[in-house]
Order: sequence, then structure tokens, then C-alpha cells
Amino acid sequence: MKSSTVYFQVMVATMFWGANFVLAGPVLVDLSPLWAAALRFVLGATLMLIVARWHGEKLWRAARSHAWAYLLLGAVGIASFNLLFFYALQETSATNAALIMATNPLLTTLLAALVLGEQPSARHLAGIPLALLGVTVVITGGIWTHLLNLHMAHGDVLMLGANLAWALYNVLSRKFMPKDSTIVNTTLVMCAGGILLLLVALGSGSLPAVPGPSAALALAIMTIAGTVLAYLFWNNSIAQLGASHTALFLNFVPVFAMLVGSITGVLPTLAQLVGGALVVAGISLSMLPQRKLIMR
Repeated sequence: MKSSTVYFQVMVATMFWGANFVLAGPVLVDLSPLWAAALRFVLGATLMLIVARWHGEKLWRAARSHAWAYLLLGAVGIASFNLLFFYALQETSATNAALIMATNPLLTTLLAALVLGEQPSARHLAGIPLALLGVTVVITGGIWTHLLNLHMAHGDVLMLGANLAWALYNVLSRKFMPKDSTIVNTTLVMCAGGILLLLVALGSGSLPAVPGPSAALALAIMTIAGTVLAYLFWNNSIAQLGASHTALFLNFVPVFAMLVGSITGVLPTLAQLVGGALVVAGISLSMLPQRKLIMR
């Protein structure tokens, strides 16, 4: 697959995840975090099963051969991450959560080096702090004193757990994802994660409320774009680019959240636009090819 196509896919994935921050609002008005996560991935897995069936994929054979891998990835990247993420947002601010997730590329790079032996380039290492600076500007609006008002709460600890779960998913996907098609892998990982989330939701003893029109529409968009397409594109990008390189694009999530928010009438400030430009610069720097020294 051409690198331009892969970069386009990973950008689209982060755009959809940025939109999820806006879409989660109306969903959580009618649904608890537990059932919001469970329904999102049960519906997403159902759609992926239809897509896989349409393409004639051999799901049962792959599931039998690599059940442990799909269960591990579904437990880490879907069930654990989403449970920790949704519950964290109940107890911490979006600012704290975004700042914690902004460290994911660095955490993924460190884990990839330890587990996979992926050695980041000098440009990649230089791009991480530049992109992180841009994310901080976006979140704080350029008012650095806002960082002094942040405090560590229980929700922040949960968000740190979510951050670690996603970094592990990035690395474990590169190491353990079977050599099947992206459709097969995404379908079975999503089925494993969706089943685990559903079991937890049913075990809680609560039943989901019937979502209203706004919540139902937001959940549908989150399921199709922010779940099915985003995970398809993300998994393919990890396979093509590697865990640490793909993770750097997560810095675009708060930028896209800002842009999607502007559609609803919340226009970005100058500081947020500058921060977005720094994110683009940091990721562009990491994508530059290494020059080879030619001996004469």
C-alpha cells in the first residue's frame, strides 16, 4: 500500500476520534459510560461482521487459530481502554484527560523500543516534544498558568491507566496481530472487546436506557466513523508504519476535536490555531525521510 494512502487513513482515524469528544456529550446524557462503551462496540462488531461476510472473509478459521491474540488485543485495546476512558471523564476534566493522552506517542515509542526493538529516528524523537508542545498550546489556549491549576484526581489516575492500555495496544498489535487481512483482524478484535464490555455491563446489574434522537444519532456516527472506520484505518497503519510512528498521529486528536467543535459554533482561538500548526510541524518533522550519507 502506498505510504500516502496509509498517512491519509491514519489522519482520518484521528479525525474521527477527535469528533468522538464532541459526540460523546449527547450520548452520555442518555446512557451510562458503561453501556455507552458496550453498545458502541457491540454495534461496531456487528457492522464489522457484516462487512467481513460481504468480503467472504474466513473468520472462523482465523478465530480458531489465533483466539488468544484477538482476546488479548480486544481486552487491552477495546475493553480496558474504553472502560478506563469513559469512567475517567466522569471524574476529571477534558483538559487533564487530553494532556495525559498527549503523552501516548512518547509512551508508545518507549514501549516499542523495549518490546519490539523499534529504534526511533532522531527526527522522530525531535518531533514528539514539538507535537506535545502544540497539544499543550491547543488545550491551554496559550495561557500557561492553566497548567498550574491542574491537580491529580482519581479520574487522572484512571486516565493514566487508559493511556497505558492504548500504548500497550499499539505495541501488542504490532507484535501479536495475526497476518490476516485488516478486515478479519479488526472484526475479531472488536468482537472480543465488544463481548467483554457487554459481559461487564450485564454484570453491573443495570440496564441501558433507550437513547433519544440526539443520543442515537451521535452513537450511530461514533459507531460507524469513530469505531469501525477508525479501528480499521488505525490497525492497518500500525501494520504499515509501526507502533511508535503511528502513535505520533494521536497528537492530532485534540486538534481535530477543536476543529469539530468549531462547526458547532465554538470557534478556535489564535493560540489554538498556533498549537495546531505546531502539532502539524512536529508530525511532519518525524515523517521526513532519513538522508543516507554517501561515501565518496
